Amino acid sequence: MKIYVGNLSFNTSESALRDLFAEHGEVEEVRIITDRDTGRSRGFGFVSMVEKDHATSAIDTLNKQEFDGRTLVVNEARPKSHDGGGGGGGRY
Repeated sequence: MKIYVGNLSFNTSESALRDLFAEHGEVEEVRIITDRDTGRSRGFGFVSMVEKDHATSAIDTLNKQEFDGRTLVVNEARPKSHDGGGGGGGRY
């Protein structure tokens, strides 16, 4: 199950995010989205977890929790729409 993680500190690393979610179950993949020009974090990313139950537990526990000085926004990622529009909002 793919999880959207928003409001990340620009200093949060993928390994720190992996460790945070690994407390809830097996993490398959972690990706923090970066600006293609500067390489700097855009403040959000995605975590894929193997078991849906573990992912749901992580969402319930970590949403609105403080991490790296920021209050996280954590929810199930929605598939990217193909309407040609930009923007984020937890789409992959």
